[in-house]
Amino acid sequence: ALIRRDVEEYKKFNFSAIVLDEAQNIKNQNTLNARSVKQLDSNAARLVLTGTPIENSVADIWSIMDFLMPGYLGPYETFRRTYVEPLQGEESESELLQELCHRLREKVDPFMLRRLKTLVAKDLPPVIEKTSYCKLSPEQRIVYNRILEETRSAVTGSVREVGFERSRMIILTALLRLRQLCCHLALIDPEEAAKATTPSDKMEHLFQILDDALSENHRVLICSQFTKMLSILREEFIKRKIRFCYLDGTMRSFERNEQVEQFNSDSSIPIFLI
Repeated sequence: ALIRRDVEEYKKFNFSAIVLDEAQNIKNQNTLNARSVKQLDSNAARLVLTGTPIENSVADIWSIMDFLMPGYLGPYETFRRTYVEPLQGEESESELLQELCHRLREKVDPFMLRRLKTLVAKDLPPVIEKTSYCKLSPEQRIVYNRILEETRSAVTGSVREVGFERSRMIILTALLRLRQLCCHLALIDPEEAAKATTPSDKMEHLFQILDDALSENHRVLICSQFTKMLSILREEFIKRKIRFCYLDGTMRSFERNEQVEQFNSDSSIPIFLI
């Protein structure tokens, strides 16, 4: 931000070296951040440090390399046609994608020094994964059994009539509904959830875990595949006056970045719903 504001003053200096930390801040070539640092002393040695050289698109690496070695990856329009557009449209296993990635890696690898966690943090313990089990509440169990019987009949009938392969969508839909019900009754039957004493034993169990975690000043990421479940949790956190950040796929890029930045910079926010 200082460079952006005072770039005309910084342009007067002859630097021995210019080092950018958190270099993903110049990933977009059109931002004032990127344009400003690229105006600095062109004779200075240049280094960048970042944990995320590519965040949104392979175009990010072009902008960073354009600061380090202007012109090395060619004009942006040529790079966009050669790499950005083809890579955005390719399946992850395609031969073209593999070839483009290989070609680009060959270009940038000689100028990259990469440090892996295994090299620089050998004393860190391995990640601990703990599965915490809970039962369905009585109200959830009643609805679960009802849906199970309904879907069992539908799936059996479909398989008998059109075969297993053509019944896949019916089977997957049935499993999805049961998974949703295991999270919270409201994901399947809001009316029953409104009347239930415990619409989600899983949510009650979650808050037991959170009480322990927050009492020890831990910060927690809570992930769900169902945005409706995140919305339910969000309402519950508001009721309990627990601060949180929130991110889902319906949000625009700048909104998501704002939430991540807020959580990273404000340690008094203990929860991130994702």
